[in-house]
Amino acid sequence: MIMAFPHRLTAILAFAAVSAAPLGAQAAIPATFELTPGARPFAPGEKLTYAVKVGPLGKGTAIAEIIGVDTVRGKRVYHSVFRINGSLLFFKVKDYYESWFDPNTLVSLRYKQDIDQGTYERNRSYEIFPGEHYIDGNKQEFKTVDQPLDDGAFLYFLRTIPLEVGKTYTWNRYFKPDRNPVTVTVVRRERIRVPAGEFDAIVLAPKIKAKGIFAEGANAEVWIADDETRMMLMMKTKLPFGSVQFQLRSREIVKESIANR
Repeated sequence: MIMAFPHRLTAILAFAAVSAAPLGAQAAIPATFELTPGARPFAPGEKLTYAVKVGPLGKGTAIAEIIGVDTVRGKRVYHSVFRINGSLLFFKVKDYYESWFDPNTLVSLRYKQDIDQGTYERNRSYEIFPGEHYIDGNKQEFKTVDQPLDDGAFLYFLRTIPLEVGKTYTWNRYFKPDRNPVTVTVVRRERIRVPAGEFDAIVLAPKIKAKGIFAEGANAEVWIADDETRMMLMMKTKLPFGSVQFQLRSREIVKESIANR
């Protein structure tokens, strides 16, 4: 996610786009969602680093990290960060996204974006009150859904659900209701090689009602590890200025004692 589109990227990964694969059967999704601590394939201390390529010349680095446990309005939450640094010739990108979400339901309580893309700069913040409303940086209030997910939380949510090839999963959980539904089609299984190594992967085609990397014409695909980590291994998409690719470079547990919380 480099260039003029990074602010759309996390629009989630999920957040999430459609490939040419057939949609197949619709999968049943429970009305509510809650994890037990042992079922989480991620924890504070996990750091995923990606090599990013944009067309033949653009390059950069993206990092997805759960930096710790925090509290929001008295509730215990995970604090995740997604940051992007890159360039294309003389165009520089330095974006920073933060998400605060419940570690069991993954419900979002706070979301921030700090976008710096050449001459384009934008700061956005959202205080999210599940089942009621969200408040933006201008103190304007908008209705939200019962179990809202922001862009960052959705990435972690995708790592927790069962994925069956040929099924399409549909959610109305994005915190901005007009962007719903979010759909993810499980396209196939395959083995791939990225800088971090060789992995068995599940290939997903996410779609959200928005422009950018997961738009219908983008033919985006996301490779998720077919193991207990369920980490994102690779993503490919097409944008008007060229193709974009993320490949996992490394996975670290920054501090084991924290990561086991």
